[in-house]
Amino acid sequence: MPKLIWREPIETTTITNRPPGGEADDTAAPKTEPKPSQAPEPRRRVITLGDIAGRESGGLVVLLVAIGALTLASDEFLTANNLSNLARQVAIFGIIAVGQLLVILTAGIDLSVGSILGLSGASTAQLLVAGVPILPSILLGVGIGTGLGLVNGLLVTRALLPPFIATLGMLGIARGMVLVSTDAQTIQGIPDAFQDIANGTILGIPNLLIIAAVVTAVMWFVLTRTVFGRYIYAVGSNPESARLAGVPVRMVTISVYMISGMLAGLGGVLLTSRLGAGIPTAGTGFELSAIAACVIGGASLFGARGSAIGAATGALIMGVLNNGGNLLAINAFYLQIAIGVLILVAVGFDQLNTRRSAASGG
Repeated sequence: MPKLIWREPIETTTITNRPPGGEADDTAAPKTEPKPSQAPEPRRRVITLGDIAGRESGGLVVLLVAIGALTLASDEFLTANNLSNLARQVAIFGIIAVGQLLVILTAGIDLSVGSILGLSGASTAQLLVAGVPILPSILLGVGIGTGLGLVNGLLVTRALLPPFIATLGMLGIARGMVLVSTDAQTIQGIPDAFQDIANGTILGIPNLLIIAAVVTAVMWFVLTRTVFGRYIYAVGSNPESARLAGVPVRMVTISVYMISGMLAGLGGVLLTSRLGAGIPTAGTGFELSAIAACVIGGASLFGARGSAIGAATGALIMGVLNNGGNLLAINAFYLQIAIGVLILVAVGFDQLNTRRSAASGG
Protein backbone atom coordinates (compact mmCIF):
# COMPACT_ATOMS: atom_id res chain seq x y z
CA MET A 1 0.00 0.00 0.00
CA PRO A 2 1.59 3.27 -1.06
CA LYS A 3 2.53 5.70 1.60
CA LEU A 4 1.02 9.20 1.69
CA ILE A 5 3.63 11.79 1.11
CA TRP A 6 3.07 15.38 2.37
CA ARG A 7 3.65 17.88 -0.38
CA GLU A 8 3.89 21.61 -0.11
CA PRO A 9 1.19 23.53 -2.02
CA ILE A 10 2.27 24.58 -5.47
CA GLU A 11 1.76 28.17 -6.45
CA THR A 12 -0.63 28.59 -9.34
CA THR A 13 -1.12 31.44 -11.73
CA THR A 14 -4.24 32.68 -13.40
CA ILE A 15 -4.00 33.04 -17.15
CA THR A 16 -5.90 36.02 -18.48
CA ASN A 17 -6.33 37.37 -21.94
CA ARG A 18 -3.97 40.24 -22.52
CA PRO A 19 -5.00 43.20 -24.57
CA PRO A 20 -2.99 43.61 -27.75
CA GLY A 21 0.16 45.56 -27.12
CA GLY A 22 -0.26 45.27 -23.41
CA GLU A 23 2.38 44.03 -21.04
CA ALA A 24 2.05 40.97 -18.91
CA ASP A 25 0.86 41.37 -15.36
CA ASP A 26 2.57 39.28 -12.75
CA THR A 27 -0.37 39.37 -10.37
CA ALA A 28 -3.95 38.55 -10.91
CA ALA A 29 -6.44 41.34 -11.13
CA PRO A 30 -8.00 42.01 -7.75
CA LYS A 31 -11.58 40.91 -7.40
CA THR A 32 -14.07 43.63 -6.63
CA GLU A 33 -16.87 42.88 -4.26
CA PRO A 34 -20.33 43.39 -5.74
CA LYS A 35 -21.98 46.63 -4.69
CA PRO A 36 -25.01 46.28 -2.53
CA SER A 37 -28.21 46.85 -4.40
CA GLN A 38 -29.33 50.44 -4.05
CA ALA A 39 -32.97 51.52 -3.72
CA PRO A 40 -34.29 53.16 -6.85
CA GLU A 41 -34.43 56.91 -6.68
CA PRO A 42 -37.95 58.22 -6.08
CA ARG A 43 -39.59 59.92 -8.98
CA ARG A 44 -39.70 63.63 -8.83
CA ARG A 45 -43.31 64.69 -8.42
CA VAL A 46 -44.52 67.80 -10.17
CA ILE A 47 -46.03 70.29 -7.74
CA THR A 48 -49.53 71.17 -8.82
CA LEU A 49 -52.00 73.87 -7.86
CA GLY A 50 -53.77 71.30 -5.70
CA ASP A 51 -50.62 70.84 -3.60
CA ILE A 52 -50.44 74.59 -3.00
CA ALA A 53 -54.09 75.51 -2.59
CA GLY A 54 -55.50 72.17 -1.42
CA ARG A 55 -59.15 71.42 -2.03
CA GLU A 56 -59.79 75.05 -2.98
CA SER A 57 -57.69 74.72 -6.12
CA GLY A 58 -60.66 73.75 -8.29
CA GLY A 59 -62.67 76.71 -7.09
CA LEU A 60 -59.75 79.06 -7.67
CA VAL A 61 -59.39 77.83 -11.24
CA VAL A 62 -63.10 78.36 -11.91
CA LEU A 63 -62.91 81.83 -10.35
CA LEU A 64 -59.92 82.86 -12.46
CA VAL A 65 -61.54 81.55 -15.64
CA ALA A 66 -64.79 83.40 -14.87
CA ILE A 67 -62.97 86.66 -14.12
CA GLY A 68 -60.88 86.36 -17.29
CA ALA A 69 -63.90 85.61 -19.46
CA LEU A 70 -65.94 88.49 -18.05
CA THR A 71 -63.01 90.86 -18.40
CA LEU A 72 -62.87 90.07 -22.12
CA ALA A 73 -66.62 90.07 -22.58
CA SER A 74 -67.48 93.29 -20.76
CA ASP A 75 -65.58 96.55 -20.40
CA GLU A 76 -67.55 97.41 -17.26
CA PHE A 77 -66.55 94.38 -15.21
CA LEU A 78 -63.24 95.72 -13.91
CA THR A 79 -64.50 99.23 -13.23
CA ALA A 80 -64.23 100.52 -9.69
CA ASN A 81 -67.99 101.01 -9.35
CA ASN A 82 -68.83 97.46 -10.46
CA LEU A 83 -66.16 95.86 -8.30
CA SER A 84 -67.41 97.82 -5.30
CA ASN A 85 -70.97 96.61 -5.90
CA LEU A 86 -69.70 93.05 -6.40
CA ALA A 87 -67.82 93.17 -3.10
CA ARG A 88 -70.93 94.32 -1.23
CA GLN A 89 -73.05 91.61 -2.83
CA VAL A 90 -70.61 88.80 -2.13
CA ALA A 91 -69.62 89.84 1.40
CA ILE A 92 -72.88 88.84 3.08
CA PHE A 93 -73.02 85.53 1.19
CA GLY A 94 -69.44 84.86 2.21
CA ILE A 95 -70.12 85.49 5.89
CA ILE A 96 -73.10 83.12 5.89
CA ALA A 97 -71.19 80.51 3.89
CA VAL A 98 -68.31 80.47 6.39
CA GLY A 99 -70.78 79.83 9.21
CA GLN A 100 -72.49 77.12 7.19
CA LEU A 101 -69.10 75.53 6.55
CA LEU A 102 -68.51 74.86 10.25
CA VAL A 103 -71.75 72.88 10.42
CA ILE A 104 -70.95 70.99 7.21
CA LEU A 105 -67.52 70.04 8.58
CA THR A 106 -69.29 68.15 11.37
CA ALA A 107 -71.36 66.29 8.73
CA GLY A 108 -74.40 68.43 9.56
CA ILE A 109 -76.38 71.06 7.70
CA ASP A 110 -78.13 74.29 8.67
CA LEU A 111 -81.20 75.16 6.60
CA SER A 112 -82.27 77.97 8.91
CA VAL A 113 -79.57 80.57 8.18
CA GLY A 114 -81.69 82.47 5.66
CA SER A 115 -84.65 82.79 8.01
CA ILE A 116 -82.38 83.67 10.94
CA LEU A 117 -80.85 86.38 8.77
CA GLY A 118 -84.29 87.82 8.03
CA LEU A 119 -85.39 87.73 11.68
CA SER A 120 -82.17 89.28 12.99
CA GLY A 121 -82.21 92.02 10.37
CA ALA A 122 -85.86 92.93 10.91
CA SER A 123 -85.46 92.85 14.70
CA THR A 124 -82.46 95.19 14.47
CA ALA A 125 -84.46 97.58 12.29
CA GLN A 126 -87.36 97.56 14.80
CA LEU A 127 -85.02 98.34 17.67
CA LEU A 128 -83.42 101.22 15.77
CA VAL A 129 -86.78 102.71 14.83
CA ALA A 130 -87.87 102.41 18.47
CA GLY A 131 -84.92 104.60 19.48
CA VAL A 132 -82.47 101.98 20.76
CA PRO A 133 -78.83 103.04 20.14
CA ILE A 134 -76.96 101.48 17.25
CA LEU A 135 -74.51 99.28 19.17
CA PRO A 136 -77.09 97.64 21.48
CA SER A 137 -79.37 97.07 18.48
CA ILE A 138 -76.56 95.33 16.60
CA LEU A 139 -75.67 93.19 19.59
CA LEU A 140 -79.29 92.19 20.14
CA GLY A 141 -79.70 91.35 16.46
CA VAL A 142 -76.60 89.15 16.46
CA GLY A 143 -77.69 87.70 19.82
CA ILE A 144 -81.00 86.58 18.33
CA GLY A 145 -79.14 84.65 15.66
CA THR A 146 -76.81 83.12 18.23
CA GLY A 147 -79.73 82.06 20.42
CA LEU A 148 -81.54 80.36 17.55
CA GLY A 149 -78.31 78.62 16.61
CA LEU A 150 -78.05 77.36 20.19
CA VAL A 151 -81.56 75.93 19.90
CA ASN A 152 -80.54 74.15 16.69
CA GLY A 153 -77.53 72.65 18.44
CA LEU A 154 -79.61 71.44 21.37
CA LEU A 155 -82.19 69.88 19.05
CA VAL A 156 -79.43 67.96 17.28
CA THR A 157 -77.46 66.88 20.35
CA ARG A 158 -80.09 66.58 23.08
CA ALA A 159 -83.30 65.78 21.24
CA LEU A 160 -81.25 63.70 18.76
CA LEU A 161 -83.08 65.12 15.77
CA PRO A 162 -81.39 64.84 12.37
CA PRO A 163 -79.77 68.19 11.47
CA PHE A 164 -81.88 68.43 8.33
CA ILE A 165 -85.15 68.12 10.27
CA ALA A 166 -84.08 70.31 13.20
CA THR A 167 -82.93 73.20 11.04
CA LEU A 168 -85.81 72.81 8.60
CA GLY A 169 -88.18 73.29 11.52
CA MET A 170 -86.22 76.34 12.65
CA LEU A 171 -86.43 77.72 9.11
CA GLY A 172 -90.22 77.81 9.36
CA ILE A 173 -90.23 79.07 12.95
CA ALA A 174 -87.87 81.98 12.33
CA ARG A 175 -89.60 83.02 9.10
CA GLY A 176 -92.97 82.90 10.80
CA MET A 177 -91.69 84.96 13.74
CA VAL A 178 -90.40 87.74 11.51
CA LEU A 179 -93.60 87.88 9.48
CA VAL A 180 -95.71 88.04 12.64
CA SER A 181 -93.53 90.64 14.39
CA THR A 182 -93.45 92.96 11.36
CA ASP A 183 -96.93 92.16 10.05
CA ALA A 184 -95.10 91.39 6.79
CA GLN A 185 -94.39 95.13 6.36
CA THR A 186 -91.06 96.74 5.49
CA ILE A 187 -89.53 98.67 8.40
CA GLN A 188 -88.24 102.08 7.39
CA GLY A 189 -86.78 105.11 9.12
CA ILE A 190 -83.37 103.61 9.95
CA PRO A 191 -80.72 106.18 10.99
CA ASP A 192 -78.16 107.19 8.38
CA ALA A 193 -75.30 106.39 10.73
CA PHE A 194 -76.39 102.76 10.77
CA GLN A 195 -76.59 102.65 6.98
CA ASP A 196 -73.02 103.93 6.74
CA ILE A 197 -71.77 100.70 8.35
CA ALA A 198 -72.45 98.64 5.24
CA ASN A 199 -72.33 101.36 2.59
CA GLY A 200 -69.22 103.18 3.78
CA THR A 201 -65.61 102.63 2.75
CA ILE A 202 -62.17 102.72 4.34
CA LEU A 203 -59.39 103.87 2.00
CA GLY A 204 -61.68 103.10 -0.90
CA ILE A 205 -62.37 99.53 0.27
CA PRO A 206 -66.03 98.75 1.11
CA ASN A 207 -66.64 98.12 4.78
CA LEU A 208 -68.60 94.96 3.97
CA LEU A 209 -65.60 93.48 2.19
CA ILE A 210 -63.35 94.26 5.16
CA ILE A 211 -65.80 92.64 7.58
CA ALA A 212 -66.14 89.55 5.40
CA ALA A 213 -62.36 89.25 5.07
CA VAL A 214 -61.93 89.53 8.85
CA VAL A 215 -64.58 86.85 9.49
CA THR A 216 -62.98 84.53 6.94
CA ALA A 217 -59.50 85.08 8.39
CA VAL A 218 -60.71 84.41 11.94
CA MET A 219 -62.48 81.20 10.91
CA TRP A 220 -59.41 80.10 8.94
CA PHE A 221 -57.26 80.61 12.02
CA VAL A 222 -59.73 78.74 14.23
CA LEU A 223 -59.90 75.76 11.87
CA THR A 224 -56.19 75.47 11.17
CA ARG A 225 -54.44 76.73 14.29
CA THR A 226 -56.61 75.87 17.28
CA VAL A 227 -57.60 72.73 19.15
CA PHE A 228 -61.26 73.59 18.63
CA GLY A 229 -60.68 73.49 14.88
CA ARG A 230 -59.13 70.02 15.13
CA TYR A 231 -62.13 68.93 17.19
CA ILE A 232 -64.49 70.08 14.44
CA TYR A 233 -62.71 67.98 11.82
CA ALA A 234 -62.53 65.04 14.21
CA VAL A 235 -66.28 65.13 14.87
CA GLY A 236 -66.99 65.28 11.14
CA SER A 237 -64.66 62.38 10.43
CA ASN A 238 -65.97 59.95 13.06
CA PRO A 239 -67.97 61.18 16.06
CA GLU A 240 -67.61 57.94 18.03
CA SER A 241 -63.85 57.79 17.57
CA ALA A 242 -63.62 61.46 18.50
CA ARG A 243 -65.62 60.81 21.67
CA LEU A 244 -63.37 57.92 22.64
CA ALA A 245 -60.35 60.16 22.05
CA GLY A 246 -61.70 62.68 24.56
CA VAL A 247 -63.30 65.19 22.19
CA PRO A 248 -66.41 66.86 23.68
CA VAL A 249 -68.58 65.98 20.69
CA ARG A 250 -71.80 67.51 22.02
CA MET A 251 -70.17 70.79 22.97
CA VAL A 252 -68.43 71.07 19.61
CA THR A 253 -71.66 70.36 17.74
CA ILE A 254 -73.61 72.92 19.76
CA SER A 255 -70.84 75.47 19.25
CA VAL A 256 -70.78 75.19 15.45
CA TYR A 257 -74.54 75.71 15.24
CA MET A 258 -74.24 78.71 17.54
CA ILE A 259 -71.48 80.19 15.36
CA SER A 260 -73.55 79.55 12.24
CA GLY A 261 -76.52 81.33 13.82
CA MET A 262 -74.30 84.17 15.04
CA LEU A 263 -72.86 84.79 11.56
CA ALA A 264 -76.35 84.56 10.03
CA GLY A 265 -77.47 87.19 12.54
CA LEU A 266 -74.48 89.35 11.62
CA GLY A 267 -75.38 88.95 7.96
CA GLY A 268 -78.93 90.08 8.70
CA VAL A 269 -77.69 93.20 10.50
CA LEU A 270 -75.35 94.04 7.62
CA LEU A 271 -78.03 93.44 4.99
CA THR A 272 -80.42 95.74 6.84
CA SER A 273 -77.70 98.38 6.97
CA ARG A 274 -77.01 97.98 3.26
CA LEU A 275 -80.65 98.20 2.21
CA GLY A 276 -81.55 100.91 4.71
CA ALA A 277 -84.68 99.04 5.74
CA GLY A 278 -85.83 95.91 7.54
CA ILE A 279 -87.37 93.52 5.01
CA PRO A 280 -89.28 90.54 6.46
CA THR A 281 -88.64 88.33 3.44
CA ALA A 282 -84.89 89.05 3.36
CA GLY A 283 -82.69 85.99 3.25
CA THR A 284 -85.13 83.74 1.38
CA GLY A 285 -83.06 81.09 -0.37
CA PHE A 286 -79.81 82.21 1.24
CA GLU A 287 -79.42 78.84 2.97
CA LEU A 288 -79.17 77.05 -0.37
CA SER A 289 -76.74 79.65 -1.69
CA ALA A 290 -74.55 79.19 1.38
CA ILE A 291 -74.52 75.42 0.98
CA ALA A 292 -73.75 75.78 -2.72
CA ALA A 293 -70.85 78.13 -1.98
CA CYS A 294 -69.35 75.63 0.47
CA VAL A 295 -69.66 72.75 -1.99
CA ILE A 296 -68.25 74.73 -4.91
CA GLY A 297 -65.40 75.82 -2.63
CA GLY A 298 -64.37 72.21 -1.94
CA ALA A 299 -66.34 71.23 1.16
CA SER A 300 -67.73 67.71 1.43
CA LEU A 301 -71.28 67.17 2.68
CA PHE A 302 -70.00 64.02 4.40
CA GLY A 303 -67.96 66.16 6.79
CA ALA A 304 -64.32 66.79 7.74
CA ARG A 305 -63.32 68.32 4.40
CA GLY A 306 -63.34 71.99 3.54
CA SER A 307 -61.89 75.33 4.57
CA ALA A 308 -63.00 78.87 5.28
CA ILE A 309 -61.09 80.20 2.28
CA GLY A 310 -62.81 77.63 0.06
CA ALA A 311 -66.26 78.68 1.27
CA ALA A 312 -65.45 82.35 0.64
CA THR A 313 -64.13 81.41 -2.81
CA GLY A 314 -67.35 79.58 -3.61
CA ALA A 315 -69.40 82.61 -2.58
CA LEU A 316 -67.22 84.80 -4.77
CA ILE A 317 -67.70 82.49 -7.75
CA MET A 318 -71.47 82.69 -7.42
CA GLY A 319 -71.31 86.46 -7.03
CA VAL A 320 -69.10 86.84 -10.10
CA LEU A 321 -71.43 84.69 -12.20
CA ASN A 322 -74.49 86.67 -11.13
CA ASN A 323 -72.72 89.98 -11.66
CA GLY A 324 -71.45 88.92 -15.07
CA GLY A 325 -74.93 87.76 -16.07
CA ASN A 326 -76.33 91.17 -15.22
CA LEU A 327 -73.62 92.96 -17.19
CA LEU A 328 -74.12 90.75 -20.24
CA ALA A 329 -77.93 90.80 -19.94
CA ILE A 330 -78.09 87.01 -19.61
CA ASN A 331 -81.38 85.54 -18.49
CA ALA A 332 -81.22 84.87 -14.76
CA PHE A 333 -82.77 81.45 -15.28
CA TYR A 334 -79.75 80.38 -17.29
CA LEU A 335 -77.52 81.49 -14.45
CA GLN A 336 -79.43 79.23 -12.07
CA ILE A 337 -78.85 76.34 -14.47
CA ALA A 338 -75.13 77.16 -14.65
CA ILE A 339 -74.79 77.28 -10.87
CA GLY A 340 -76.67 73.98 -10.55
CA VAL A 341 -74.35 72.32 -13.06
CA LEU A 342 -71.36 73.74 -11.21
CA ILE A 343 -72.58 72.20 -7.95
CA LEU A 344 -73.01 68.80 -9.60
CA VAL A 345 -69.54 68.97 -11.12
CA ALA A 346 -67.98 69.98 -7.80
CA VAL A 347 -69.68 67.12 -5.94
CA GLY A 348 -68.78 64.69 -8.73
CA PHE A 349 -65.09 65.61 -8.52
CA ASP A 350 -65.19 65.29 -4.75
CA GLN A 351 -66.64 61.79 -5.00
CA LEU A 352 -64.09 60.83 -7.64
CA ASN A 353 -61.19 62.04 -5.48
CA THR A 354 -62.64 60.20 -2.48
CA ARG A 355 -62.82 56.92 -4.40
CA ARG A 356 -59.30 57.36 -5.72
CA SER A 357 -57.97 58.01 -2.25
CA ALA A 358 -59.75 54.94 -0.91
CA ALA A 359 -58.43 52.78 -3.75
CA SER A 360 -54.85 53.94 -3.21
CA GLY A 361 -55.10 53.54 0.54
CA GLY A 362 -54.46 57.24 1.12
